[in-house]
Amino acid sequence: MSPVPVPGTELPPLTVPVTRTLIVAGAVASRDYQDVHHDAELAREKGAPDVFMNILTTNGLVGRYVTDFFGERAVLRRVAVRLGVPNYPGDSMVLTGTVEASDGTTAEVRVVGVNGLGTHVTGTVTVTLPEESA
Repeated sequence: MSPVPVPGTELPPLTVPVTRTLIVAGAVASRDYQDVHHDAELAREKGAPDVFMNILTTNGLVGRYVTDFFGERAVLRRVAVRLGVPNYPGDSMVLTGTVEASDGTTAEVRVVGVNGLGTHVTGTVTVTLPEESA
């Protein structure tokens, strides 16, 4: 990829099917053994309608979304997210992003993830490209 896109550049949307497998695998991979992320019955006992995605999985998906756009040489410098409504199995999350600032090798990208219930995640990602890529 050439230099980082200018502010206002929109990243193409990414639709992520929210499957039970994604939720459970993300929790296990991040060593988050809270029952609400893998046991539907215990999640219901605690007031949720089903298992739901953990923040570490969401954080990883946000990072992937940005690096997929900027390329394999991109380096995530900062990922700061805030969760909203949960991601439950059977829904989809659509990630969108906009470059908010850029100096030619570093960009700040605003990311939003929305599902059928509303906004699941909002955040800002700072990404750089190595000098030889820019």
